[in-house]
Amino acid sequence: MTKTLYSSLYQINTRVFLTSLSETLGRPAQLDDIPDAELDRLAEMGFDWVWFLSVWQTGLAAQAISRANPGWRHEFEETLADLKDEDIAGSGFAIQNYAVHRDLGGDAALARLRQRLQKRGLKLMLDFVPNHMAPDHPWVEEHPDYFVAGTEDLLAQEPQNYVQVKRKSGDLILAYGRDPYFAGWPDTLQLDYSHPAAQEAMIRELEKIASQCDGVRCDMAMLLLPEVFEWTWGRQPTPFWPAAIPRVREQAASFCFMAEVYWDLEWTLQQQGFDYTYDKRLYDRLRDGNARPVREHLHAALDYQAKLARFLENHDEPRAAVSFDPDVHRAAAVITYSIPGLRFFHQGQFEGRKKRISPHLVRAPLEPVDKEIEAFYEALLAVLRNPIVQNGSWQSLACLPAWDGNGSWDAFVAHSWRGSDGEHMLMAVNYAPHASQCYIPLPFPEIENRSVRLKDSLSSACYTREGDDLLARGLYLDVGPWSYHIFTLEIT
Repeated sequence: MTKTLYSSLYQINTRVFLTSLSETLGRPAQLDDIPDAELDRLAEMGFDWVWFLSVWQTGLAAQAISRANPGWRHEFEETLADLKDEDIAGSGFAIQNYAVHRDLGGDAALARLRQRLQKRGLKLMLDFVPNHMAPDHPWVEEHPDYFVAGTEDLLAQEPQNYVQVKRKSGDLILAYGRDPYFAGWPDTLQLDYSHPAAQEAMIRELEKIASQCDGVRCDMAMLLLPEVFEWTWGRQPTPFWPAAIPRVREQAASFCFMAEVYWDLEWTLQQQGFDYTYDKRLYDRLRDGNARPVREHLHAALDYQAKLARFLENHDEPRAAVSFDPDVHRAAAVITYSIPGLRFFHQGQFEGRKKRISPHLVRAPLEPVDKEIEAFYEALLAVLRNPIVQNGSWQSLACLPAWDGNGSWDAFVAHSWRGSDGEHMLMAVNYAPHASQCYIPLPFPEIENRSVRLKDSLSSACYTREGDDLLARGLYLDVGPWSYHIFTLEIT
């Protein structure tokens, strides 16, 4: 099988992190204040990428909308019982300018942070929000033709999707940024990708961003696909990503593109040049709690799976500690992070945080650390630092009935890794609320006529079995609800 490097990414809510740091320092914190010890910690945990969410300049117009929107404010109050206006800075996705926010220290502070990351072997990922801009972006005055315009009739018929924008050079009716399934985001204005000059301007913005970091997470990347844009706006643009990605890679050959993408358009965006695409389908199937759809999802071709970003939470999704009961959380994490792809973790996930923090907010509530979840992730990350699961060969494994009439085999998800130096690892999860039994034939012909010691990396379990039996009948497992093994194999 083709070997590649399977990396790990850690997402930090920059503004929330700096607010907490400010309380410690007794003054407003900037990017330069992020301690070296924190960067050392991330490197030691085995991460390759750090995604600093929401570093770009936002404006007063979007902030005022965020503070005044009653629905959003209700959500913010559920997060922060002592909510104050200063906690609501405006969405980090309502960008006024692709320059680092002045409150964070500006572009120079980001450059210094990037150098500190590079010294530790860490790569920097930032946001690119291609679909829309903040309502006070300079282009609203200078290039209003870059935005989707509306009419008096559309404003009257769809006030949730259009707004009258005050401008020094004359008011205009413009569309809110949106996707086709929901009302517009009222703190944004929709860019018109059917306009060649707008596309060129956004490519130049992307080139500028690429000079400041090593990769971008592209917000709602599928909205720019010609068929999706035409469906939403009735206008046919030329393809953006196949033009933009090569342009960026002319100046930065290894620059990384990660797409937030839904609606089964992951492969489409991979074909257009994306290195990684969100794997929301795996996440949804894990939340449903049934093993078979999860197992079937992992039957896809490896060249596709290797480019999927696997996650259990991010800033858009509920916290994993809320979505999954503790036992299910651990089982889902073993599956999610022990398979090929980008291993995507979120700030607060390791501590079992339960409050999702809106991108409009710059402060998080105090929450206790779940020590059991924290210890679990510490052990799991130690497994993920093993080279075998970073650059080994992966294989999904069949699970067979333990005896006639016992259908619990269908609750297992199992796979193996083979290292370049002959190492072997086996993962098996009983993804069900009941005890389950199965046989798993091992795909390692070299264990014939040998004895095999199986040691669990996440528990004290250790077994010795004959290789011939493991090849013929398979490894017999009888495990409890939501239980799992990550075995390393020693062949003697």
